[in-house]
Amino acid sequence: MKVPVIMLSSITELHSYIDRSQLTQELGGTQEYCHEKWISHRTAIEGFALMVKKTAQTLQSFGTELAETELPNEIQATTILLSTHTNKKDKMKEDLLVALGQGSRLLESINEPVVRDPDHNMNQDELENLATVQRLLSQLDETERAFDEFWVRHQTKLEQCLQLRHFEHNYREVSWKLALLDQVSEKLATFSEVGISPAHADHILCELTTYEERVCVISSLAHEGDELIQNSHYAEDSIQPKCSELRSINEDVSSNLRAKKDHLLKAMELHHCLERASKWVDDGIYLLASQPVDKCQSHEGAELALKELERYLDNSGQNQLTDLSTIWSDYEAVLNQQFRDQVEKVFQKQSSMQEMFDKRRVSLKKLAAKQTRPVQPVAPRPEFVLSVPYHGGFSSQGNGQLQNGDSNSRHASLSEEEENLAVLRRHVMNELLETERAYVEELLCVLQGYASEMDSAAMAHLIPAPLQNKKEVLFGNMSEIYHFHERTFLRELEQYTDCPELVGRCFLERMTDLQIYEKYCHNKPRSESLWRQCSDCAFFQECQKKLEHKLGLDSYLLKPVQRITKYQLLLKEMLKYSKSCEGADDLQEALTAILGILKAVNDSMHLIAITGYEGNMSELGKLLMQGSFSVWTEHKKGHAKVKDLARFKPMQRHLFLHEKALLFCKRREENGEGYEKAPSYSFKQSLNMSAVGITENAKGDNKKFEIWCNSREEVYIVQAQTAEVKTTWVNEIRKVLTTQLEACRGTERGSSYSLLLSTHSPLKSGKESLKRGEEKKAEPCNPDANSSSSPKPTGKDETLYLFIFVNKSGSSICSACIVQTTIHLLYFVINPCLFH
Repeated sequence: MKVPVIMLSSITELHSYIDRSQLTQELGGTQEYCHEKWISHRTAIEGFALMVKKTAQTLQSFGTELAETELPNEIQATTILLSTHTNKKDKMKEDLLVALGQGSRLLESINEPVVRDPDHNMNQDELENLATVQRLLSQLDETERAFDEFWVRHQTKLEQCLQLRHFEHNYREVSWKLALLDQVSEKLATFSEVGISPAHADHILCELTTYEERVCVISSLAHEGDELIQNSHYAEDSIQPKCSELRSINEDVSSNLRAKKDHLLKAMELHHCLERASKWVDDGIYLLASQPVDKCQSHEGAELALKELERYLDNSGQNQLTDLSTIWSDYEAVLNQQFRDQVEKVFQKQSSMQEMFDKRRVSLKKLAAKQTRPVQPVAPRPEFVLSVPYHGGFSSQGNGQLQNGDSNSRHASLSEEEENLAVLRRHVMNELLETERAYVEELLCVLQGYASEMDSAAMAHLIPAPLQNKKEVLFGNMSEIYHFHERTFLRELEQYTDCPELVGRCFLERMTDLQIYEKYCHNKPRSESLWRQCSDCAFFQECQKKLEHKLGLDSYLLKPVQRITKYQLLLKEMLKYSKSCEGADDLQEALTAILGILKAVNDSMHLIAITGYEGNMSELGKLLMQGSFSVWTEHKKGHAKVKDLARFKPMQRHLFLHEKALLFCKRREENGEGYEKAPSYSFKQSLNMSAVGITENAKGDNKKFEIWCNSREEVYIVQAQTAEVKTTWVNEIRKVLTTQLEACRGTERGSSYSLLLSTHSPLKSGKESLKRGEEKKAEPCNPDANSSSSPKPTGKDETLYLFIFVNKSGSSICSACIVQTTIHLLYFVINPCLFH
């Protein structure tokens, strides 16, 4: 093919061949055209078209991947898959937004001339570019819409799959618990438990409520399955049979539980009736026992006591049991043999009380009905007096009748008083047993509802970090206390139900076991601190909610401390009503031992609060006493006596008396609350008990005494709060010093030191003491006159001296001879019969 080629030499010649409208402005034409702009648009359009193509291919590939993905069978795998697909979808959406943004900007660039000049007419190339970009954008919109629709279906399927996996997991858990539920059903099928007390019945009701909560889980799971079916779940055929099975189990167990709860509530109603009747009877017996017999002998006293009895009977209300036949008919469904015996026992107790009331009322009515005959003074006739001789027999007989009547009255009063005391003893014993059973129940509730839950994996996420692995700190040895009371102490106490006056023996036999409370009390400050740190955590709130306790755990952690304190109160009451009984001595000894445990706990709680003592306190011997005092100090320098600058302003010191040392401490301020408010003590100084003496009476105040050492070079004037406290401390210190002396008497001749004990004025010199001893040595020994181990009081200050003489090898003087002579002289001062 031949193409003609024309060579032009000017633009004018060009215009003869091509119309000006077809030429650009650079060639003298009128057509608006920018080649750079066309190249830019064309390049952008081709790039955008390539991006649309790649995006469509990526979405297609991703859609294929989603469609071909198999749904997992585990919750975690399904969750991960849903998360992964969602992330990929979000990335795809971002790419789509980028493509749409690029297309929109390209379209704006093509439309720019029209936007700038509405009368502008696009050329053919611009129109083609505009149509191409619009077509690509439309294609991109359709691709995005189709992908979104597909993603919604895919996401719904994944979410339904996840719901199904959760449902199947919960169903498997329920199925795993079906064995337990079967056991519950079997137990409920043969359930006839009515409890032995209202507290026990309430505990059983809590167990039934727990079973009911488990059944509610089954019901909620069945409801969840029904909701999945209503929402057109793709696995409806798999969910429907499971829901039917769950509803069947729920209906069977729930109906059984409702019947058993009604059964137990009926039993609890009777339990409360018996409890009210028993309390009414006990209060009535206590009322009879509390009426003084001597005051009832008068007319007014008898009427007052009679009105009191009548008022008590009139206010019986619903407390009094009706006849047994009514009870048998009303509560036939819940009465087993044990329950029948319990009802009969309370009814018999009520009958006995009413009989006692009737007898007392008859006696009081007789006393109240007696009318005192008025005595009318009548002047006797003289001849009558003279004619009737005096017969001593008549007078003697009349007096004999009166004396016999008084004896019978006193015997009846004494018998009634003994009966009243026996009633009061039974009342105290009942309180001891009832509170002991309640105490054991409370300990079990705390151990199961709190301590065991700390080891539960289901509750682990609720336990804060400071509480983890701190069960022993929080509960101490509560488990040991519970097992002792539940297995041993409660059962032994119940053996003394019919002989409450002998219950002291039980306490004495188990006094060593009761010392486990010391360990619990020692741990209580740590437990209290941990509780205050974590008291608001979700774990404690959840446990309290499950137990339906109105009080927090801290109230129950205080129960052992309150219980060991309660024992001494009950023993005091029992001893009060048993002073003439066989077991009075045992009760007194048991009370003393319990008080000793409480004192040891209290003392040790103060002892562990001492800070700054560098030695080993276990080497100081047993802690005998502790208390707060005002202390003045003075000491000698050379021949002058120097007193502290604060002589008239005493130091406040807390003293701890041990067998081998006396500690002076300063009490610090109490901070915190509860057990954290326990005081602390800063150690100041200590005195060795082998080198001290005491002056029992300091001049000027009967509450002061002196403790001194180093031949009174150091003197501590101690003021107690009361004279009784001072006497107790002086006696205890004297015992310690006397014990040390007696321990040294057997070894005074051959030992390297001797302890000497003397009683004389501290103001006397050593020479005066020796001189007085020599004078007394010449007097004959009179055993009768010296039966006491201490001399008669002279009205002067008495001092208990404790001297230490140490043999020093290489001395020019025979110290041993001096020591031996001094021993005999000072012993003779105390008791001449000791000198041989």
